[in-house]
Amino acid sequence: MAETIDILLNPAFWVAVLRIATPLILGTLGVLWCERAGVLNLGIEGIMVAGAFAGWIAVYQGLPLWGGVAVAALAGAAFGLLHAWLTVGLALSQHVAGLGITLLATALSYYGYRVAFPKVSTPPTITPFAPMEGLGIPVLSAQTPLTLLAIALVPISAWVLLRTPVGLAVRMVGENPQAAEGQGVSVAAVRTGAIVAGSALMGVAGSFLTLSAFNAFFFNMVNGRGWICVALVVFASWRPGKALLGALLFAFFDALQLRLQQSGASAIPYQFYLMLPYALSILALVLVARRAAYPQALMKPYRKGER
Repeated sequence: MAETIDILLNPAFWVAVLRIATPLILGTLGVLWCERAGVLNLGIEGIMVAGAFAGWIAVYQGLPLWGGVAVAALAGAAFGLLHAWLTVGLALSQHVAGLGITLLATALSYYGYRVAFPKVSTPPTITPFAPMEGLGIPVLSAQTPLTLLAIALVPISAWVLLRTPVGLAVRMVGENPQAAEGQGVSVAAVRTGAIVAGSALMGVAGSFLTLSAFNAFFFNMVNGRGWICVALVVFASWRPGKALLGALLFAFFDALQLRLQQSGASAIPYQFYLMLPYALSILALVLVARRAAYPQALMKPYRKGER
């Protein structure tokens, strides 16, 4: 217990929590926009891989860091457009299409890496974003600009989603697409736009790993973060503010298990600490999901004119 308290009192621990939470915040917001429009996007895992690779290779080839972030967003948007065509245009299974996008995006990224570096055993490195030391705010000063961007996007997403006509249209097509069509709203256009925008955020989430958290691209570096984001949206009841809290909660458990492993003072097997953030997140998800009000048209294909 005393060891855990010492960890919690260390500012470096909270720096790690916020750093771990950053890609989860971005990815969860991306999933939230898709699902609020009524479309499940299981392509997030592959889109994050594609964003991580596209952003890193763009910077490696000479673009500035923010240029790499833009390329990652474009890569995510491209896969989002493909997903929208399959699920909205062709009304195919959202589960199957999403998993297909994950496999395609991951395979293309790994193939692109092997083509670009066929004889390299150690990934080439870039100079990543530097911490914002001049900010003068504890914990935040040790973060990079992408973390600040992720935090800023939470209230922006909440305002757009809940206070603007665009957000109203997204929520309408996610709840009752027939009513939205009756009001002159193009369900296909709104859903496509939401998927593309959400997928762009997923691409940026992946770019954080290569342009901020690390300085190179590694296979399996996304490591299931996309699936965690899908669960966090349910935990957050499809609300941006709660999505931020959910991402921080998971990051807290993850950072804690890392510190407890590193301390080596406990006799508990390290595998227990590895499963701790996932087990506690599942428990929190079960407790919250019972009361979650999900979008009524989620995962339901819509064809214009159908009743």
